[in-house]
Amino acid sequence: QLQVVESGGGLVQPGGSLRLSCAASGFTLDYYAIGWFRQAPGKEREGVSCISSSGGSTNYADSVKGRFTISRDNAKNTVYLQMNSLKPEDTAVYYCAADKVAGWGGEYKYWGQGTQVTVSS
Repeated sequence: QLQVVESGGGLVQPGGSLRLSCAASGFTLDYYAIGWFRQAPGKEREGVSCISSSGGSTNYADSVKGRFTISRDNAKNTVYLQMNSLKPEDTAVYYCAADKVAGWGGEYKYWGQGTQVTVSS
């Protein structure tokens, strides 16, 4: 069964950092684009960042540009989202998703269960 699993969420103070991981189970990520999404309570899910299968192309939501960095290590079958200078408005459940063709704004086929990120003092 093809799965992606997120990890690395938690509680952090404003200005702090977290690194989220998205690991694949049952398949290799080499040929898949990966997207990170988030959903805050009472809000619609929004795209945060995505990275192409080669890692050569990345996109970010305006709200996280300059603070978040997406990267991938295909040898470890994992994609990362480094989140710095976190703000309370970054609080949400973060999801990763994989797809062979989707890019920024596209439809992703495989979704994880999400990891909670809470930014609060």
